[in-house]
Amino acid sequence: MARGGQQHIPRPEHWRLGGAPPWQGATPRSVDEIVNAVASRPARPLAPPFVGARNSAVLVLLQQAGSGPEILLTKRSMALRHHRGEISFPGGRMDAGESAVDTALREAHEEVALVAGGVTVHGELDHLSTVVSESYIVPVVGSVAVRPPLTPHDAEVDRILWVPVAELTDPDVYREERWGTPPFDRPIHFFELDDETIWGATARMLHQLLTLAYGPPATRTAE
Repeated sequence: MARGGQQHIPRPEHWRLGGAPPWQGATPRSVDEIVNAVASRPARPLAPPFVGARNSAVLVLLQQAGSGPEILLTKRSMALRHHRGEISFPGGRMDAGESAVDTALREAHEEVALVAGGVTVHGELDHLSTVVSESYIVPVVGSVAVRPPLTPHDAEVDRILWVPVAELTDPDVYREERWGTPPFDRPIHFFELDDETIWGATARMLHQLLTLAYGPPATRTAE
């Protein structure tokens, strides 16, 4: 099987390769160093950019393995309505009265049986929106001291992945593409694992997390 697996990527007619990642030549960092880069950022209020956007949250969870930090990802079930078969963070819609942290932890428990009490929450990445599912997403960054036992929810998750950060920062894994025609083109990020491709909103979140942790000092503090 080719790197990246068999996932279909709906590229537009006009696209081109983008630039190199800001973490080129990155040196390994610990979970503490990564989450500290997030914790130093100020929290932001919910501000959906369009009427009807559905407030959502995802959990960006890290744990320190013997070989370095790993990030929890899931492969969405092919039975789901939106983003079926895609690699994503555990997450979903906010219920009435919930905070982003409440939602991220609840959804992680529902999707992979993660026990919320073992998670330390450190902060948020930039909020972002998706067109297909009309979602306004808050990425909540957390960590666990040891890898917890997890079980995929059959109706929502086909597969659980713990992906090493060292793999995500590998020059052969990351690729940027520019979709559209300049000056209105936009960056689309891809992480091609051995048998899966991470792209879309999930790749955007990963790109920011890795930039904050591994990029040059100017990019680590950028808003």
